[in-house]
Amino acid sequence: MFPSFLPPGVSQLTEETSIALAQKIQQEAIFTPLRPDPIQTTYVRQGEGGVPLVLLNGFDSSLLEFRRLIPKLSPHIETWALDLLGFGFTERPAGVAFSPTNMKAHLYSFWQQMIQRPMILAGASMGGATALDFALTYPEAVEKLVLLDSSGYAPSPKATKFIMPPFDRWLTNFLRSPRVRRWVSVQAYCDRSFVTPDAECCASLHLEDPNWHQALVSFTKSGGYNFLYDTIKDIPHPTLILWGEGDKIMGVKDADKFDQTIANSQLIWIPNCGHVPHLEQSQLTANYILEFQATHAAYASRET
Repeated sequence: MFPSFLPPGVSQLTEETSIALAQKIQQEAIFTPLRPDPIQTTYVRQGEGGVPLVLLNGFDSSLLEFRRLIPKLSPHIETWALDLLGFGFTERPAGVAFSPTNMKAHLYSFWQQMIQRPMILAGASMGGATALDFALTYPEAVEKLVLLDSSGYAPSPKATKFIMPPFDRWLTNFLRSPRVRRWVSVQAYCDRSFVTPDAECCASLHLEDPNWHQALVSFTKSGGYNFLYDTIKDIPHPTLILWGEGDKIMGVKDADKFDQTIANSQLIWIPNCGHVPHLEQSQLTANYILEFQATHAAYASRET
């Protein structure tokens, strides 16, 4: 049985990993400074032991993008994934701005109420930028970082803050288009056999939320993480950078930028892989994360 708070389209999932993860999704009322009432937040927790690992989803995605990675991590380490504010199946309350600042406040409240220990924070694509921003603001809550083909360097176009009707509706209708979503899925992988009906269902289930349009426009108008690139040099945490050699979404130049800018970092290229190593090379990605988790000594700081 699937949780009742998931959209009806969840019944269209066909692959075992997708069904199993969807059935384990939980919901918690998280109190935040953003509003008097709590925000119903969706998450998964599996496994025990070690420093808790928390996985953060990418732009216009959900925790279902970790459906192949979590089963390979959770037998060895306490593994969490949550839907960031404005994304996935987490509540999108009216009157709340969906911005990096509020996403960070929501994530910190989740950490305070649910985890309460320093964690390994792992972010995919936009989730990597969220992890970097969070670690800079709340360094005591983070032990290590993992960046999976992360954003953070490319500034958002300045015009995004001026998106108004009817252009906002055009933008979300464009992103909602099955043809556009399929094109993005095809670009995300090296091996196009991963673009299955189940994968497309996972990537679009959260669109059934009636407030998806407003949240996406709100985040886009905020400028996203266009402020982050000048602060990445200040990251003090040991950081593992995993990057698909064939990433057509982000390209590959930013991988070296992260590695050169973050003092305590290690860059590992994932072969035969595009933008989503946690989906396309999940076993190899899990192996590297578990090895990084087990390493107690920080990577030696590079001389600038």
